[in-house]
Amino acid sequence: MRRIDYDTELHENYARGRALTGRQLQVWIDAFAAVLPGRRPLTGLDVGSGTGRFTPALASAFGPVIGIEPSVRMREVAEARPGVRYLDGRAEDLPVPAASADYALMFLSWHHVADKPQAVHELARVLRPGGRLLLRANFSDHHPRPWWLDHFPRAHEVETALFQPLHEVIAMFTANGWRVTDFTTVTEPSSGTRRDMLDRLRLRSLSFFAHLTPDEQEAGFRSLERAVAEDPDAPAPVFAEPLLTLERG
Repeated sequence: MRRIDYDTELHENYARGRALTGRQLQVWIDAFAAVLPGRRPLTGLDVGSGTGRFTPALASAFGPVIGIEPSVRMREVAEARPGVRYLDGRAEDLPVPAASADYALMFLSWHHVADKPQAVHELARVLRPGGRLLLRANFSDHHPRPWWLDHFPRAHEVETALFQPLHEVIAMFTANGWRVTDFTTVTEPSSGTRRDMLDRLRLRSLSFFAHLTPDEQEAGFRSLERAVAEDPDAPAPVFAEPLLTLERG
């Protein structure tokens, strides 16, 4: 699958298309708190922080955090909100000292990592012994399968090709001294109505759109529009999303 350059694609609509409500954000913060040490403050890294939709909330909940993001345009959007530091970097080359963080969050960024074995070593380098990696990733065998995905031709094929199976990810980490401390699913509250979700999807801020042809995208939206028109004001269906927690040895 081709790599997406967020400086030329998706950055303009990413923040709007991926925005979380206050309730949704709190559900995630609570899920992270449940698998992190209870002491405060904790020093954190938001690896693949994008437009910073989680970084300020992490800082507020847990303590100082640095957002790490390779896309200049995405960092520009994030930096418009003061209070959090963002650095140019990627999971394979983190611009922070060794053993400087208590945890790292990677939220839907693992599949963008080009050299995953190097990232496993680099994440171990920057975390303190016992540090936690919160990996919210889609796994090909544990996919949340959102309700709208069925309407887009080849969408499931693309998603399967984008993501690793869970056992493969776990094996990659455990072979390098990490251990699994938790695997759970998190269900966000509904983001609004089915019509609201259709409007957000039209922004094409989800990376799978970049792997569909224009004709496939248009066919998908026609199908989805017909389905939404049957009950546009119904709450958008929710689905469970996987969260894997690993501990540095």
